[in-house]
Amino acid sequence: MESYIYPQRKDWSNIVKRASFDNSSLRDAVSDVLSKIKNDGDKALFELEEQFDKVSLTSFKVNEEEFKEAENLLSNDLKNAIDRASINIEKFHASQKHEINKVETSYGVICWQKSVGIDVVGLYIPGGTAPLFSTVLMLAVPAKIAGCRKRVLCTPPNRNGKVHPAILYAAMKAGVTEVYKLGGIQAIGAMAYGTESVPKVYKIFGPGNQYVTMAKQLVSLKEVAIDMPAGPSEVAIIADESADAAFVASDFLSQAEHGSDSQALLFTTDKEFAEKVKIEVETQLEKLPRKELTSKSLEHSKIIVLTNNDDLMELVNEYAPEHLIIQAKNYNNLAERVVNAGSVFLGPYTPESAGDYASGTNHTLPTNGYAKAYSGVNLDSFIRKITFQEISKQGLEKLGPVIEIMAENESLIAHKRAVSIRLNKKD
Repeated sequence: MESYIYPQRKDWSNIVKRASFDNSSLRDAVSDVLSKIKNDGDKALFELEEQFDKVSLTSFKVNEEEFKEAENLLSNDLKNAIDRASINIEKFHASQKHEINKVETSYGVICWQKSVGIDVVGLYIPGGTAPLFSTVLMLAVPAKIAGCRKRVLCTPPNRNGKVHPAILYAAMKAGVTEVYKLGGIQAIGAMAYGTESVPKVYKIFGPGNQYVTMAKQLVSLKEVAIDMPAGPSEVAIIADESADAAFVASDFLSQAEHGSDSQALLFTTDKEFAEKVKIEVETQLEKLPRKELTSKSLEHSKIIVLTNNDDLMELVNEYAPEHLIIQAKNYNNLAERVVNAGSVFLGPYTPESAGDYASGTNHTLPTNGYAKAYSGVNLDSFIRKITFQEISKQGLEKLGPVIEIMAENESLIAHKRAVSIRLNKKD
């Protein structure tokens, strides 16, 4: 873990620069797999599942018996926790609905907007080092509220051809309409192109490794929309001497344990506090079962000490973190100055874990600095907004001349005539 004490402004951009990788060979490899899926459909999927997930399947779709089995395998404690989290996520996302307001922009000209759910959405849930059943709730719950008719979920099976029971239970709870045993590139390709078994979707959501990310980017060029560009998960923590070093270290490590390429950054104006956090991180790390993986993440995690809060907030906004935790005595004032972040966690008793699981906010967030331009997943992510307008005869008589002049000056005479013909028509 690197430390930077009062770095010069000229070095700031390099300090918060993410690692970059040459992905040209990755692009070619992923493109080849996607082409195979596009051309060969299910046949390619069976072969790829055997190659990558090391499982021989006879069908992809999860059946009713498998859902029932999954429910029986889970403890009541876990089922209750998933139920409670689902309620909070539903409550928060349902609050994002907007009423239709008709606006009279000028006399006789009425305009309005209607929200319509994307008809078919694809939800990808990784297997990897942990079953991300929480992500099922984060994607499927708002998709259901938005009114998406088909909510298709793909997730890799284990070597026995089974999907983790918590993922299936969460899928049932969140209203997923169908689940397929497909991981990695093959899942993204199947949903993007459609095969004999898997329906083509209109937009794909969900996290994944570099292969999944590349596959999403490639299919988004022509075939399907995606939620957002993605990179390794990350957190920035703002803390001062009033913060509890153990709390801060626990947040640091909870992010670092996501994966070896995850990143955690601490921003502070107190050099002594930075040292306390560093000691706490080392102490708590020893107690973690994922110590080896977390240690790799800490290799590119950083502690940055700055001279004042103005510099601190400027650099945090330049970094544009996926998650931002503020544990400082004036955290509300600092929060007002945040302009680039995916999701913000305020005060000593608001760990990032709350947003990851059960507070109600969405944990599918922009990484890699994309928080400067992208929002995290929310209800609008699953919605198209269609505009409507209705103009009365009197309304067109008043607005028509404006349209005619503008159209004529753009040399679009047919546009002008579409108005003129109406205005000149005798009753």
